[in-house]
Amino acid sequence: MVVSARVRLLSANRRVVRGVEGLWIYRLLTQVEPEVYGSKLAYVLVEESGSPLVRELPERRLALLDEAVEVAKALDTANPYRAKVLARALAARQRELE
Repeated sequence: MVVSARVRLLSANRRVVRGVEGLWIYRLLTQVEPEVYGSKLAYVLVEESGSPLVRELPERRLALLDEAVEVAKALDTANPYRAKVLARALAARQRELE
């Protein structure tokens, strides 16, 4: 599965793979290398919380944002992307709760 995810990531030829495919790839790869892929997972989770697929599902949007916050918090404080993705995830979660 990990090899398949890496192949799909490389074949996408994009900086960040978005959508359902990106969620699958980054969720899987974050389990193996959290410091490398965690920030991208958090980014895609926040992005997907605004997707038309979950527009009418507030509980699903909140679940995606909760996951994004947890992933971002789990990143090492030395990770250069941690602060940015955590702030983005927390802000999106706060907007969702309002």
